[in-house]
Amino acid sequence: MTRTYAIPDLHGRLDLLNMALEMIVEHSAGRRGTIVTLGDYVDRGPDSRGVIERLLGWNSSALSLVALKGNHEAMMWEVCNHLAELPEWIRNGADATLASYGEPGDPPSAKVVSPAHIDWIADLPLVHVDDHRLFVHAGVDPEVPPDRQNERTALWMRYPKGHKKGHGRRHVVHGHLADPAAPRVTAGRTNLDGMAWKTGRLVVGVFEDDRPGGASEFLEVIGTPG
Repeated sequence: MTRTYAIPDLHGRLDLLNMALEMIVEHSAGRRGTIVTLGDYVDRGPDSRGVIERLLGWNSSALSLVALKGNHEAMMWEVCNHLAELPEWIRNGADATLASYGEPGDPPSAKVVSPAHIDWIADLPLVHVDDHRLFVHAGVDPEVPPDRQNERTALWMRYPKGHKKGHGRRHVVHGHLADPAAPRVTAGRTNLDGMAWKTGRLVVGVFEDDRPGGASEFLEVIGTPG
């Protein structure tokens, strides 16, 4: 029996990521499995650089890591490639990200961001699909196959209140829709984003790979509020 562990929006909270990874390793008890991080590693919290470096450096013979792209990584990549303006990214929390790279400037500059981190972001997938579930940062169009999802939909979509459907027979696991009361679970999808960067509470979904539907349990990481 294998499991998939889903970690939602971290927003610079390296402390919560480290605690979550330790908890997952202990919970898995040496069994093989997959960790899926649902994007939004940067902005708002104190250590965006550290979060990316931790994910880049992940090394486990038992637990493979799939890091998905979030809309905040997309903004970061666009600014660092001169495809978007820095002030818009700053309005979404980039001042904390740049500070984690050692940028004290006024006005701030995105030149301090590691090129290796920008290259890593460029290669992040939009979705991860297994037999029973589809993992994505924000959401998916149920009429479009998983491998043909529009990037804006996958990174920016907000499900309307009361929406319960997944993607065909697959349960959708996502973040992005910040809700301090997360997890929010319906028959077709699970929202894990509990606004961890601010609340200090990170919810990790545990999914049995041979069993359809939602999580078998949730692991709760409790740190200090942001």
